Amino acid sequence: MQRTSQRTGQKNSQRTSQRTSRSRKATNDDVIFLLTEDHKRVQKIFKEFEKLKGKGNDNTKAELVRTACQELTIHAKVEEEIFYPALREALKDPALIDEAAVEHASAKQLISELEGMHPGDELYDAKFTVLGEYINHHIKEEQKEIFPQAKKAKLDLAGLGEEIRHRKEDLQGGKMDQEDSSDESSDRMANEDEV
Repeated sequence: MQRTSQRTGQKNSQRTSQRTSRSRKATNDDVIFLLTEDHKRVQKIFKEFEKLKGKGNDNTKAELVRTACQELTIHAKVEEEIFYPALREALKDPALIDEAAVEHASAKQLISELEGMHPGDELYDAKFTVLGEYINHHIKEEQKEIFPQAKKAKLDLAGLGEEIRHRKEDLQGGKMDQEDSSDESSDRMANEDEV
């Protein structure tokens, strides 16, 4: 009887432990978790788009492209403003960060082109497909090479995650557009002062 009680207690303890670790994973706010969640979201969008190629509704395609471009723009911005500078400072060899910056530039170019296009335009599907290929390559490098280096560098992953979460909230709230236009206004005013 005592053994049964001990086994039952051990099983209950294991279940509680499993629930606790699962809930920790679900509420994890470190930078790697947040960026990986972004990766999963955009990869899902690219897969949905792939299913629509050649037969999909143009409105659905346009919405997928718009959503992916918005997600990728915000993701790149928070990486470039917060994650990459912290990692660059912590690493001896920033070559991977340099490569990531070049990959971001290529993605931004395609995003810019796609934002001026519509489904049915020549190369629309091809450009979004190529963007997906670039992004998948970038994700693979980030998750297999950059994230492990971030962990080894003993960065404050939770603190960076918190910064990124707040910055993303700002950007998703439309503040990115306001900042970009205020930067342009400042540039115009500075140029007018010079004239």
